[in-house]
Amino acid sequence: MTEFDPEKFEDKYIHYFEELEEAYSNAYNQLHGRYDSTVLKAIDRKVLSESEPFYEGEGEFRVEVPDDARERVGAVADHEQFDVVLEELVERIERELRRIFGFESAD
Repeated sequence: MTEFDPEKFEDKYIHYFEELEEAYSNAYNQLHGRYDSTVLKAIDRKVLSESEPFYEGEGEFRVEVPDDARERVGAVADHEQFDVVLEELVERIERELRRIFGFESAD
C-alpha cells in the first residue's frame, strides 16, 4: 500500500506513476481471458492509454475516458462486448486505485 497525498495526485504522473501503471495493469489482467481479446486490447491501447484518473475525495477515484472512445477503436466499437468491457475496465481501475492507496481492501 502506498501512502496517499491528495495534493500530490495533482501531479500524479510524477508522484504516482508506478501505482497508476499497477492499477491499469491489474484491471486489464483481471479481465484477460474473460472477454474477446481484440476488444480488450483495443480499449487498453487506444482508449485507456488516453484516459485520465482523478481523485474525487473521500477515497474515491474517477477515470475519465476520451469522448471519442468509439472512434478510436474503429470497427471494434461495433462488437457486442465493447461497452461492457470499457465500463468494467474503468470500474476495476477505480477499484484498484482505491485498493493501492489503502482506501479499500482486496476482494
